[in-house]
Amino acid sequence: MERKKFNMGAERVCTASQMRSLDQTAITSAGISGIVLMENAALSCVNVIAEHFDIKNTSFAVFCGKGNNGGDGFAIARHLFNKGAEVYVYLTSGSEFEGDALTTYRIIRSLGVTVLEVDGEAYLKSFVKSADCVVDAILGTGISGAPRGMAREAISAINKYAKFVLSVDIPSGVNSDSGEVLGEAVKADVTVTFAAYKRGMFLYSGADYVGKIVLADISIPPLVMEMKGGNCFVPDIEGVKRVFPKRFDNSHKGDYGKLMIVGGSIGMAGAVAMSAKGALGCGVGLITAAVPASVNNIIQQKIDEVMTLPLPEEGGRIARNSAERLARRANVCDAVLLGPGMGRSESVIEFVREFLPRLTVPTVIDADGIYAVSKCEDLLSKCSAELVLTPHSQELGYLIGATASEVEADRFSVAEGFAVKNGVTLILKGHHSIITAPDGNMTVNTTGNSGMATAGSGDVLAGMTAALMARGVEPYDAAAAAAYLHGAAGDYAARERGRDAMCAGDIIAAIPHILPLEK
Repeated sequence: MERKKFNMGAERVCTASQMRSLDQTAITSAGISGIVLMENAALSCVNVIAEHFDIKNTSFAVFCGKGNNGGDGFAIARHLFNKGAEVYVYLTSGSEFEGDALTTYRIIRSLGVTVLEVDGEAYLKSFVKSADCVVDAILGTGISGAPRGMAREAISAINKYAKFVLSVDIPSGVNSDSGEVLGEAVKADVTVTFAAYKRGMFLYSGADYVGKIVLADISIPPLVMEMKGGNCFVPDIEGVKRVFPKRFDNSHKGDYGKLMIVGGSIGMAGAVAMSAKGALGCGVGLITAAVPASVNNIIQQKIDEVMTLPLPEEGGRIARNSAERLARRANVCDAVLLGPGMGRSESVIEFVREFLPRLTVPTVIDADGIYAVSKCEDLLSKCSAELVLTPHSQELGYLIGATASEVEADRFSVAEGFAVKNGVTLILKGHHSIITAPDGNMTVNTTGNSGMATAGSGDVLAGMTAALMARGVEPYDAAAAAAYLHGAAGDYAARERGRDAMCAGDIIAAIPHILPLEK
């Protein structure tokens, strides 16, 4: 089957260092002055504010620090003032500025905008409460420690008393690389971020502070973004449309891929059924469920559209001596999904040890399959098939000898390191899932919600990913597209059912509502 590779998204996710490089390259190589970038950033914030407020009849408190973030705040204040708003600018780090921030500061002083230097916390409550909207331009993407002094006091007052908060680039107090919140950070209603998303926006605790994220173009040229913007993207619907295979009238089931799902055990047959239904929802042509013999009838009763292959078993789980024969059957398929509901035992571990190296077709390893791999030293290096692994943080911890907390503390680096080292595609599940290619390219999925934290949800994602691979999509693009669509189906289900009442079956039921994708 012909396989194609597409770019899944156009918008990037950057580190603070990459953003500094982008700004500097735009200034030095492209000749775009820093003041132009600052002006464009300010205008983008004002445009967002205009979506929420009648600016002329609104009062604003603009809190500004001493760096370029404060400079953005001064420019925002100027535009609001020129539009007839009641504007007060509050300085949290004194009145000594330099560079572009000094330029924008001098302009608002010359225009007569009210500027007050905050030198104590006594009046902060009244400053914040008197404003309809607070603009947070205190600290930018370069912070490494906890906010101090008046910056800290201003953040505290904003969180206690503000009616509506717009943060400039990143909420003050959030580390833009790690998402860490040291001390206190602004809880924004909206964050307008410039040129690229920041990693910390998608990591916790930072993701709880950003509110709605609006990405603003500040005129950094595409060539500069390509040179200095890094390798991490946010997938978009257009990318998913390009990836998702077309159907043709003159076709048959074999044209849409043959998938084998290997898993199931006594008490966990439902995982295979969930994966199969997720795969069918993504249009795969033919599924064979290879399961322990004692589970075979259960699968046949649960889902009519799937063929079954009963396997020898040990204690209700797949027997270790099934590997060679099953691999021959699997390799005539277009893709394999290994692991859902497979259980954990010595026989399963030995089966996986013998089965995986024999595979030659693209394979998704999920759930108990990941656990088995973690117990087989250097197994991934012995595999010739293209692999996609779908761990959550604890499962990735099994694979690298770390705790779930250690994985969560550095999700991007851990995911990239594992995928590149082992030559696999990785879906590090969570909110937000990080998908990493063997070459280090990454996407951060932005769809999905807390209602998807329910049994079987991961099985559905694994099935959707495997279906796209069986239909000829490159593993990395299949993983990114499946994660996006899985989350979109979850979002649809949440709207219809509510997050608390959702189950994995609701995600499956929602797939027809987000597909087919118009070409």
